[in-house]
This record gives sequence, structure tokens and C-alpha cells, in this order.
Amino acid sequence: MNDLTPPLPRSLRHVTDWVFDLDNTLYPRSCNLFAQIDVRITNYVMDLTQLDFAEARALQKIYYRDFGTTLNGLMQAHKVDPDHFLNTVHAIDYSPVDAHPDLVEAIRALPGRKFILTNGDVSHARAVLKRLGGNELFEHVYDIRAMTYVPKPHREAYDGFFKAHDIDPNFAVMFDDLEKNLLVPHEVGMSTVQVVAGEDFAHEQVDAWELGRTTAPHVHHVTEDLAQFLRALP
Repeated sequence: MNDLTPPLPRSLRHVTDWVFDLDNTLYPRSCNLFAQIDVRITNYVMDLTQLDFAEARALQKIYYRDFGTTLNGLMQAHKVDPDHFLNTVHAIDYSPVDAHPDLVEAIRALPGRKFILTNGDVSHARAVLKRLGGNELFEHVYDIRAMTYVPKPHREAYDGFFKAHDIDPNFAVMFDDLEKNLLVPHEVGMSTVQVVAGEDFAHEQVDAWELGRTTAPHVHHVTEDLAQFLRALP
């Protein structure tokens, strides 16, 4: 199994609510779908600020790192219209996402409710799910609009989600590609799984912190193959 689980792994047999991030989690980072969004975000920042490409990109990544999303940083610092931003950056080609029947069946077989908790929006999530072949898999897509634009990893994003769906974190698990997005889930009692790219993955648009792995206590399991992990749950 291509699984990098830390010592003393936690069983997931108690879980009744399965919560998945979307981007770079339900599809592999290597398909470079998010790279399209990433470039469109850079262009958006350039148009907004009149910075050149390198300066706009640096600002974009600072906002992404410090505010949870570039959008949140742009809303705080530049008062951008979130709907205009989301509609612009998600105008992409979804064909790089391949159907993944093994993953769809593994998620379908999980006992309990399944949710998506994403810093993207519902229309983007639905486009991805249609490509994967899992449009009906999930109880609900809780997106950045439902979060009132306060994204993961901020505590408010999770608290609103738990309240909206009557979720007891002690019986839930969070899957996410960014380890920082698993800090709050761990603190409130969720089990956590980081879904990572392969060790040899590198991309000029991806900063090192976006690919970071950790053995810190807030990450209970790490896997490079989500479908295989779900088929052989600890």
C-alpha cells in the first residue's frame, strides 16, 4: 500500500461522516487542473494591481499562504467582488480530470454520509465530480460561499460546516492535501488524512509549502493513493 501513515495510526472504524477537500485531493495534483486556476489567479492579480507577472504571482502566493485563499487576501486588501473572481478563475478546461471508477466505488462503499468541504465553489466542484463520475456521491458540497468567504484553515469555516450538517467531529474524518487545513480538524476531534502528491512531483507553479508533509500530531495518516487508502481503511 502506497501509504505513509505515521506511528500509532488511528482507526477510522468509528467514522460516520466522511469529509473531503476537492482540489488536489479527489483528483491527483499531477493532472495539473489546479495549475490552470493558478495561472488565471495570477492574471487576475495582474489586472487588478497592474503588477508584472512575477510581482503579481509573489503577492498571490503570499495571500494564499497567509489568508487561506488568494481570494480572501484580495477581499481584505482590495475589496474585490468574490463572484467575479470565482467566475473568472474557474473558466477552465476540465478535461485533464479523468474518470476514476475505483475512487468513486471506494467512496460510495464508505459507511455513513459523505461531504465536500472546499475553498472553491459549487459549480467548480460539480464540474470536477462530473469528470470523475461521482456527481451523486456526496450529501452536500459546502463551498466558499457557504463559508461566507472565510476559508479553511480558519476555524469559522469548519464550525459553520459542522453546524449546518449536525456533525460531531469526534465521529468524522477530514481528507485534505494541505496539512495546515488539518490543524483545526485535529483540534476539534476529527481524524485527519493528508492526500499528497508523489515524492518526485514538482511543478514550477507550486511552492514547496504546498507539497509539505509532516509527522506532526495533527496529521494522523498520509497517503499518495486515496482510492487504495479507502479500500484498506485502518
